[in-house]
Amino acid sequence: MDQYCDGKSKKPGTKSRRCRCSATMLTMLLFVITNSVSVLLSSGAGAFLLRRYKPDSVRLWAWDDSAALLDDLNATQSALAATHAQLADLHARLGTASSLLETLLAGMAARDGAAPAEQRGAWWARELSGELKLAVGSHRSVTGDALPAVGHACSRFQDDLERYMEYKPGGECPSDEALAHQLMRNGCDPLPRRRCRPPSPARYVQPAPLPKSLWTIPPDTTVVWDAYRCKNYSCLAHGGGEFDLRGREKGRWMRDDGALTYSIDGVLAARPNGTVRIGLDIGGVSGTFAARMRERGVTVVTTTSMNSGGPSGSLIASRGLVPVHVSPAHRLPFFDGTLDIVHWTPELGSRPPPVTDVSLEFAVFDIYRVMRPGGLLWLDHFVFSGEQLSATTDRVGFRRVRWNTGKKLVSALLEKPMT
Repeated sequence: MDQYCDGKSKKPGTKSRRCRCSATMLTMLLFVITNSVSVLLSSGAGAFLLRRYKPDSVRLWAWDDSAALLDDLNATQSALAATHAQLADLHARLGTASSLLETLLAGMAARDGAAPAEQRGAWWARELSGELKLAVGSHRSVTGDALPAVGHACSRFQDDLERYMEYKPGGECPSDEALAHQLMRNGCDPLPRRRCRPPSPARYVQPAPLPKSLWTIPPDTTVVWDAYRCKNYSCLAHGGGEFDLRGREKGRWMRDDGALTYSIDGVLAARPNGTVRIGLDIGGVSGTFAARMRERGVTVVTTTSMNSGGPSGSLIASRGLVPVHVSPAHRLPFFDGTLDIVHWTPELGSRPPPVTDVSLEFAVFDIYRVMRPGGLLWLDHFVFSGEQLSATTDRVGFRRVRWNTGKKLVSALLEKPMT
């Protein structure tokens, strides 16, 4: 041992410092090696390698036999595939833990950071006034004081929220739907209530009676169009999208191509007749899925994160269906264990926030919560990695009934177990 590392040196100089640095680096190296081995063992890869390649398990004498070699290679490939799936699941878990840790650290920094002492723990950067202060303040109720529900992220956009709350109490609300949508997209949801009346259409027309209304485009005079790029339903339907009730929409979910496209009748056949009664359609801009289900005696509520370029909520309601605004991060407004089916498809023509591993896991767990045992989750042309989506749905507890993957797309029919 070097004399400068044995504790007896009389010249504690450069070599002593070098010795201490070497000891520190050795400790860090041992720490990294130990954790790497732990990850391999926890994922199953290490155990597999040890089992696979210990000397007494390698049959060199049999490798002249091509059949035995092929069996060995197939077994190795299957074990590697299983190990890869375990590693993907471990990666997703580590990502979730990392995001939760970042959120916790950010919360601690906001609580104990550089903000003035009188503002720590408070939402707003400035003192509230006017309608905004009245709307978000404590209200007396039968059971005592209650705070109205206002999105926590609203505090980050106080200027926009104050503009949203500038109106004449008791009068007509300003035409500011674009501002409201911008706030909701940024996480300021729910918005505070307002004491004003939205403008009414000048020549309102009663909707068509059921079942004719399911496939009838309502008159343009049933909606105030000032907040939208298009100024009538004909403009919206011209692009051939989900507002075109006489064209593209008429054929949706009516056939099964054996791959990504499922039919409603095929999905309903997975359950005894009449046991699928109530459901939820997430991301249905026009309400066509709910209309198809209503034709089959199933009541489906359609959730839209917002009006995607046009009055989708008004269109859905005019068809005799129920639209509900639910933002991507919103807890679903249903009791536990109530829904027989949940259909989830991306909103076409919109730009929703990107779905991450963590946000997907929270969403799938919330869907699991509101579904009854034996209920069906239909993922329809879902834009997500099939491997990560599979790891998430398996971890939540869903059982596969059907699973199809395409280029960057996944369609799946999943079941919530009975027990």
